[in-house]
Amino acid sequence: MLATPAASISVVVPSYNRAALLPETLDAILAQTLPAVEIIVVDDGSTDATPTILATRYAGQVKLIRIRNSGDLVARNVGLREARGELVAFCDSDDVWRPGFLAAMAVLWVAEPRTRVAFADFAIIRDGRWQDARKFDAAPAGFWSGLRRVGCSGLGVFDSPIVERLIRFQPFFPSCMVAERRFLLGIGGWDTSVGRIMGTDFATALLLAEHAPFGVVRDSPLEAVPQPLVGIRKHANNFSADVQAMNLGDAAILEHVLARRPSLARHAAAIRDSVARRRADALELAFARHDHDSVRRIYPLLPPTHRRWPLRLKAGVSAMPVPLRERIGRTLLALGTWRARTG
Repeated sequence: MLATPAASISVVVPSYNRAALLPETLDAILAQTLPAVEIIVVDDGSTDATPTILATRYAGQVKLIRIRNSGDLVARNVGLREARGELVAFCDSDDVWRPGFLAAMAVLWVAEPRTRVAFADFAIIRDGRWQDARKFDAAPAGFWSGLRRVGCSGLGVFDSPIVERLIRFQPFFPSCMVAERRFLLGIGGWDTSVGRIMGTDFATALLLAEHAPFGVVRDSPLEAVPQPLVGIRKHANNFSADVQAMNLGDAAILEHVLARRPSLARHAAAIRDSVARRRADALELAFARHDHDSVRRIYPLLPPTHRRWPLRLKAGVSAMPVPLRERIGRTLLALGTWRARTG
């Protein structure tokens, strides 16, 4: 149980060449209504002005650790090992917290001191503007069943592992996470075995989902207006490419953890189905982007049970000579748009 929540939260910020965005992230952390006991920035080998900005603008407010470029997972683990708070919060160097984020997490731990890890809801920030959609609202039916409310409205915990839910849908992002430091160190920290493919934090989320109580913070119980406490920055011009890469990365991670973690063997069927669905979704996005090379690479990875006729058709079109596939591809996409509009 936390003796003094206000003095027990460390914040770790991994950063690589984010000099233009890092100040907004740090200013949001420094503006928390419940101050962190320390803010640790792990500079992952930046070659831009990051060290200078930290030394001049944030001297005495931020602890800087510089490492050779090793990836965000390694950087988070370096910060985790350095942290001295009973809880450790993580925030990527281009994301932002609303002022009540840490306070809401502290309230959750006071209400349920056995909590091992907790995640907050988030909204996308695109071109500087917070979007209305919330990640938790996109969860499939039944995802939140069994969530036990604790303390104030907007806070809850799962009292049993939720691995199978995360295999189907993953709403928990690193910048939304707070964990008990000793617990996170005890399970090995962030899983670095996945390398640097996109979405590598998914492997750690699956590991965390094997443990309970697992906390959820939908809204701040201390604010009158319900709103997500975290903003995840995306760029409008690369959104579809990001989703395609994320689907492929998540599929690769699911295969990776299934092969390495005996505890996931009982979820093998669900994992293989999720891998196939994510790759099918990536193929659809690739075709819509006229990325026919990716379509040809993805299609052979699909098991026969998931090679529906629309995917077979798109794979066939992508294998045609360039002029022909472009004409037929545009026709198929236009037909799909028309059908979507007419219902």
